[in-house]
Amino acid sequence: MIIQDIQNEIIDEFALFDDWMERYEYMIDLGKSLPLINDQFKTEDNLIKGCQSKVWVHAEMKDDLVIFTADSDAIITKGIIAILIRVFSNQHPKSIIEANTDFIDEIGLKEHLSPTRANGLVSMIKQLKMYALAYQTQLN
Repeated sequence: MIIQDIQNEIIDEFALFDDWMERYEYMIDLGKSLPLINDQFKTEDNLIKGCQSKVWVHAEMKDDLVIFTADSDAIITKGIIAILIRVFSNQHPKSIIEANTDFIDEIGLKEHLSPTRANGLVSMIKQLKMYALAYQTQLN
């Protein structure tokens, strides 16, 4: 499935909830289904800088697609990274680099996060795109 279709799916899912408490609960549930990072990758190098909570992300390339796994020590943050990994994992590096992240504004996520969590969200997106850029460079 292409990135835009996954983003549209997420927008539709969030539209089902009437208030932000329900959306937070949904994000927590998404965090529970996160493809968890292997403990050996929970290193300082894989920590996302700029996050209030600890968030580890590992990327690997398989058949020209970037596969992400992650974990966090905070349940909301785990939900946020789960959404991003759902969008960007199993995609070609070029698609990840070129993807917009307007869906985050459409579901109202950024405006319902504390300033430090919103900064963390930006850092997570930046890191996922940096991994994709590194893999794209290897393909060229």
